[in-house]
Amino acid sequence: MMVPQIHFPKHNLSISRLVYGIWRLHEDKHGFGEDRIYEKINLCLEFGIDTFDHADIYGDFENEERFGKVLKKYPNLKNKIKIITKCGIQIPGNKFTTKHYNTTKEHIRYSVERSLRKLQVDCLDVVLIHRPDPLMDPTEMAEVFDSLTAEGKVKHFGVSNFTPSQFQMVQSKFNRPLFTNQVEFHLFHTEPMFDGTFDQMLESDIHPMVWSPTAGGKVFSPKTETEIKTSIKLQDIAKRFGASIDQIVYSWFLNHPAGLVPILGTNDMERIKSAANSFSYPLSRLDWFAILETARGKEVA
Repeated sequence: MMVPQIHFPKHNLSISRLVYGIWRLHEDKHGFGEDRIYEKINLCLEFGIDTFDHADIYGDFENEERFGKVLKKYPNLKNKIKIITKCGIQIPGNKFTTKHYNTTKEHIRYSVERSLRKLQVDCLDVVLIHRPDPLMDPTEMAEVFDSLTAEGKVKHFGVSNFTPSQFQMVQSKFNRPLFTNQVEFHLFHTEPMFDGTFDQMLESDIHPMVWSPTAGGKVFSPKTETEIKTSIKLQDIAKRFGASIDQIVYSWFLNHPAGLVPILGTNDMERIKSAANSFSYPLSRLDWFAILETARGKEVA
């Protein structure tokens, strides 16, 4: 089954409903050379996953470049994929010793232009501010967003890990709609459903992207009592559907009316194939709440 596209109506852009994440590209036990990366890109495209989530810092600032070498070698791929990347986190190194955030217009521009060079593309589909910066100036950010858009270097800007108030602060100064808020969300971290994050996305007709959808693999290797009970619940439902537990997890995300877009973080090609087939197992409302209740350790009030 092909992964469908999901349309962002305010941006005239559609991306695949599942996105492939590049975070752990360099940890692939089968290697991370050009052939292996090309193999994974092609597998994703075969199943309709045409959107790839990067960040400048991934792989010690090298995963964008690794991916870009493949695009340079196979330039026909560039018209088949959409690229999302993130910037703003500064890792200690030769130039400074304190981890910090930098959302100045100079740094955002520098990061965007560096990502363009490393990825070997002329334009980035979406750029997200990776973390909320306590020193961020939304007026200054909006200014560089506008400039980079006008120059044709970035189509859309958004944020990642922002609270609703932080999202609104940036949006209030930017005359184009922010593309998304990419947040952590999984069965053991359901706060975005209750702290206003997803409510704001619904109100704004924006689809949130979610990272760590399998809780860093905890649904596959549960350790705590809650994780074990949740895994058993998922297995029971999966058995009834003739599905795998990860397919039930992704199906659980797909029920939410905000149109959540999970990011796959696996290097296992069988897991990619499995996730792509999660659209075949629509959950009932009762199944959805049964999973929520088990993962939270309490029934809804």
